Amino acid sequence: MKSQQELLSSTNFCVIVPTYNNQKTLKKVLDSILDFTTNVIIVNDGSTDSTSEILKSYSQLTQIHHPKNLGKGRALRNGFRKALELDFEYAITIDSDGQHFAADIPVFLEAIQDEPNALLIGSRNMTQENVPKKSSFGNKFSNFWFKFETGIKLDDTQSGFRLYPLRLLPKRFYTNKFEFEIEVIVRASWKGIVIKNIPIQVLYDPAERVSHFRPFQDFTRISILNTVLVTNALLYIKPRDFFRRAKKKGFKKFFLEDILESNDSNFKKSAAIALGIFIGLSPFWGFQTILLFTFAALFRLNKVIAYLTSNVSFPPFIPFIIFASLQVGSVFVSSDAPLVLDSSITLDDIQKNATQYIVGSLILATVSALSVGLISYLLLTAFSSKNKPNI
Repeated sequence: MKSQQELLSSTNFCVIVPTYNNQKTLKKVLDSILDFTTNVIIVNDGSTDSTSEILKSYSQLTQIHHPKNLGKGRALRNGFRKALELDFEYAITIDSDGQHFAADIPVFLEAIQDEPNALLIGSRNMTQENVPKKSSFGNKFSNFWFKFETGIKLDDTQSGFRLYPLRLLPKRFYTNKFEFEIEVIVRASWKGIVIKNIPIQVLYDPAERVSHFRPFQDFTRISILNTVLVTNALLYIKPRDFFRRAKKKGFKKFFLEDILESNDSNFKKSAAIALGIFIGLSPFWGFQTILLFTFAALFRLNKVIAYLTSNVSFPPFIPFIIFASLQVGSVFVSSDAPLVLDSSITLDDIQKNATQYIVGSLILATVSALSVGLISYLLLTAFSSKNKPNI
C-alpha cells in the first residue's frame, strides 16, 4: 500500500473549489487543501462579499471568476474544462462552506487505486447532530430516484465532496445549478462509469455554514430533471442495456440463464409474463414502457420477462388487437356507429367507438393476462419438475 505522500505525488489530480459568498469559511478551506496539494482550481461564482479580496492572497492558484452568479453546476463545468486544459486526470471537488475535511483527500486517492475509472462520492453521516432535516430528506429523495434511474444503491448522492474521472465524463451537460450534481452521476452511470460511495467526515456548523440552496426553486428544478431522467431511463436506457446484455451473452443463453433459470419463483415469473401481456394489450399507448417498468419495479417482478411479453403489441399485431378490443367492447358498450374491419376503416371511425375500444381493451388485457399467466405457471412448474434430479 502506498504512503500518503506517494499517493499525493503519483496521482494526477487537482482540487476544484466552487465558491459563492462563503467569506467566513473560504480561507480555512483553501489553507487546509494546501496541506495536501497546490493543484487547486478556485471558481468564484460571482460572489458579492469579500471573496475576491480573500482570493488575492492565493494568486499562485488557478482562479476562474464569473462576473455574476451562474450556479454551482456551471462553476463545476468550467472547473472541469480548466482541469482538462491543464491535463489533469482526476478532479476532486470540495465545497467551500467548511462542511468537508481536506484530510479526506488521501481517502479518495487510495480508493481510486483499486478502481481507476470510478466516480467516487463522499458518504456523510446524515444522522449526526446539527444535520438539517431538509438536507437529510433531500438526500433520501435523491438516493431513491438515482437508484430508480440507474439501478445503483448509494447512501449519499448529494455530497459535494467527490472525485471525478475527467476524461470519461459526458462531453455535454444541460444543467447549471444544484441539479447538475445529479445529472452528472446519472449520465456517468449510463456511460458505464462505476459510481461508489466512500465514507468521509462532515461538519455542520450553523454559526459558519452558509447554504445557497433555495428549497422551492431548486427542488422544482431537481424534480423536472428527475422526470426527464426517469423518462429517458424507461424509454431508452433500460431497453438498451437489456439488448446489450442479451447480445453480449447470446440471446439463447441469455433467455435460458437470465429468464428460465433466474432465481425468481415460478409464480413471480408467470406474474411478470401476465404484467407484460396486460400492459401490451391495454390502451395506454405512449406510456406502456413507463408503466411496465414502474409496476415491475413496484412488485419486484422480472423486468426482462415483462418487457419481452409486452411486445405482444408489436406493430403488425396492432390492427388485430384493436379489432379484438372493439369486438369485446361491443358486448358491454353499445355504439351508434358499429365498426367493420375492412379497407374503409378510418381514425374517425375508431374515435366514434373510443369508449367501446377502451372498455374492450381493458377486459381483453385482463382476461389474456390471467389466462397466459396461468398457462405460463403450469408450464414452468411442469418444466421445473421435469428437470429436477431424481434422488
